[in-house]
Amino acid sequence: MKRSIAAVLGAVTALSLTLTGCGSGDDEGGADGKTTLTLAGWSLATTPEFKVLADGFHAANPDLTVELKEYDPKNYDTQMIADLAAGKAPDVYVQKTLKNFYTYQNGKQLLDVSDVASGLGSTTNGLSAYQVEGKTYAIPYRQDSWVIYYNRALFDQAKVKYPDASWTWDDYAAAGKQLTTGLKAAGSKALGIYEHTWQSTLQGFALAQTPGADLNSGNFGYLKPYYTRAVDLQKAGAQVGLGDATTNNLTYQAQFGKQQAAMMTMGTWYIATLLSQQKSGDADKFEWGIAPAPQLDKSTTGLSATPVTFADPTGMGINPKINKDKIDTAKKFLAYVGSADAAKALAGIGITPANTDAAADTIFAIPGVPTDAVSKFAFTKHDTKPENPVGKYTAPLQNILNDLHTGVLSGTTDIDTAIAQAQDKAKNEVLNK
Repeated sequence: MKRSIAAVLGAVTALSLTLTGCGSGDDEGGADGKTTLTLAGWSLATTPEFKVLADGFHAANPDLTVELKEYDPKNYDTQMIADLAAGKAPDVYVQKTLKNFYTYQNGKQLLDVSDVASGLGSTTNGLSAYQVEGKTYAIPYRQDSWVIYYNRALFDQAKVKYPDASWTWDDYAAAGKQLTTGLKAAGSKALGIYEHTWQSTLQGFALAQTPGADLNSGNFGYLKPYYTRAVDLQKAGAQVGLGDATTNNLTYQAQFGKQQAAMMTMGTWYIATLLSQQKSGDADKFEWGIAPAPQLDKSTTGLSATPVTFADPTGMGINPKINKDKIDTAKKFLAYVGSADAAKALAGIGITPANTDAAADTIFAIPGVPTDAVSKFAFTKHDTKPENPVGKYTAPLQNILNDLHTGVLSGTTDIDTAIAQAQDKAKNEVLNK
């Protein structure tokens, strides 16, 4: 979502100015001891995680019910900000990405839930992303991480070895070219790599893996090696160019699921999608695996190391206008969504929960999920850094870098010029404004 810094700060101001007014709901705890919370979600028909959490909490607490309120996924934050300002937002709402967490937290639209956080174990990933000046404002319930997905049949056809947790980005690029050549020789039209159109496919890794990289510094030189490699792969024909992917509305699900590419990097949320689509017929049936994301250098490769990757957690926070009689119930619900029981319930539908350790056995018991050692390693062990470090300037800086992404991969701007332009724009329009 493209929003200017003025718009973001304007929203914060608006939120701060509208703290008075009616609460999120007048449904206090009933005389019969039963309480109903409201929870924001999106695409409820195809995003079952909200109902799974609501049902699991109710099953453990029969007197407590969670009702879902559906939002448009593409305009979730815009609609939520408007509902918070109008006093119509649900009791509990989701932090869809970290990109706008600053807007909510700094706008005083999240209750302090540090007491809930203190009761969670150390295996809950992503918690620190919601902590500001020693206080916690949301509880993560899922924490995806980006990995390599690969098609075993296409690798076999091209006579290329499967990724084994030892790959750097140079290894990944070399394998992509070998796959493309091998597949062509075997009569296949599939390419070695599919890289989706999102800026995160390059910038997320560059920010996470490059020592000293800092989005809010306004120095974007750390992006150059990642874009140089991607442009080279496009020119070599080992992956579809950004222009073709955009013009033809290519989806990563179809490119990998219909065997148009032998491998791609993507978040672990795709595990559930691929399983579902292979079952429904929307994806071909083939053997696949996952491996750790390619690394900057060899220091973080191998099964004894911890690979560095990225992804934002997804968390839930409490609307500060919630009726005070329901605050304890809302905190009890947040404690549940961060629990091992909730992690197992989410894993049962293919979701990667924040408590990955508690859910690993559940995930790998699902028919169709690869159970080899490298796939298990990739799912359970990684240093996952945020795509959107929480900060005042994160949203506008990401918008500037999205323009850089399009300019470089479409071939309209070389990487050095694009970085220089982005840095000037960041300095003049965001950081020094």
